Amino acid sequence: MESFRIKKAAFLTSVGLQGGYPEKRPAEIALVGRSNVGKSSLINCLCGNSKLARISAAPGKTRLVNYYLINDSFYLVDLPGYGFAQRSKGEQESWGKLMEQYLTSGRVDHLLLLLDIRHEPTGEDRQMLQFLLYYGIPYTVVATKADKVAKSKRQQAANQNAKLAGAPPWGLPFSAETGEGKEALLQRIGSIVSEKEKGPEENPAEPLTET
Repeated sequence: MESFRIKKAAFLTSVGLQGGYPEKRPAEIALVGRSNVGKSSLINCLCGNSKLARISAAPGKTRLVNYYLINDSFYLVDLPGYGFAQRSKGEQESWGKLMEQYLTSGRVDHLLLLLDIRHEPTGEDRQMLQFLLYYGIPYTVVATKADKVAKSKRQQAANQNAKLAGAPPWGLPFSAETGEGKEALLQRIGSIVSEKEKGPEENPAEPLTET
C-alpha cells in the first residue's frame, strides 16, 4: 500500500456558534486538547507548512472551529483548546456550547485527542474522553511534545497518559519539533480517510483505537 502523503493543505474557514459549516467531505478529522498542547504545531508539521495554522505564544487564542482542506479531499479541524483558566465565565460557557454543538453535529468521523506527554491528564482531558465515549466518536490519543522527555521513556509515558485519561493504554508519541511520530500519524489519518471514502458497505466499521 502506498504511503499516505499530504500534498496540498489550505485554511478554509472558521465557524462559531452561529454555524455555517462547510459542505461535508468524505472524512472530517478533528483535533482537541487543552490550551497550548500543540494542535496548531501538529497541523503545521503534518502539512509541511509552518505558517498554515497560527501558533500563539499565549494559550487560549483559538476561539473558533477552524477548518483546513487537505488534498482537496477531506478536512482537518482545529478545535478551541480547553482548560485555560484566564477565560471569563461567559467565555467558558460559550466554549462549552461551541464544542458541544460541533461534537454532536454528526460531522466528525475521528478525533485526535492530544495530551501533553510531560504531564498527567487533567480533569478536562478525562471529561473530554468520556464525552467522546458517550457519543461514540472514534479517537486516537496523541502524546505531544515527545522531544521533551527521554527517548527511552516516550512510549511508556504516552501509554501511561492514555491510561490515566481513561483510554486503552496506548498513545502515539509525537513531536512537532523533531517530526517524531509524523509518519505514523500520517498513515493513521490515511487509513481513516481511505475507510471513509470506501464507505460502510465496502469496508465495515472497525475500532480505530489501539488495544
